[in-house]
Amino acid sequence: MTMPKKSLISLASDSAGNDDRTLVLQKSPEKINQNRRKLKTKPTIKKKKAKVDDKKPKKPPTAFFYFLEDFRKEFQEQNPDIKTMQDIGKAGGEKWKTMKYEDKVQYYDLATVKRAEFDKAIEKYNEWKEIRKHQVNEDSDYEEE
Repeated sequence: MTMPKKSLISLASDSAGNDDRTLVLQKSPEKINQNRRKLKTKPTIKKKKAKVDDKKPKKPPTAFFYFLEDFRKEFQEQNPDIKTMQDIGKAGGEKWKTMKYEDKVQYYDLATVKRAEFDKAIEKYNEWKEIRKHQVNEDSDYEEE
């Protein structure tokens, strides 16, 4: 009788040698070795998170999110029993897909205006950051002399 490769099946018997005809499923030696190899893997190295600058301007939402803000209010008034954001988001996504471009234009315009404001703010932030960087370098040069 040949034994299957993936698992070994044996009959269990008690200490007196009485055969109780129960099957015991054992792991194959290959499976045991695989589990041992998994345990010996190298620990993962945690990456350090980049420092977040609180002064850096946040990116504005896209047109869809401005639409979703308006849609959420209307949808909750019409369907007070639906509370989960998942259901509201799905309904909003379906409506956004079916909307004509002419209906979406107001949200695209709003997003474009907010993006322009963000671009100006990020430009000012980058200038400020460069000035700050040069000031720190000049201070360190002064201390060396």
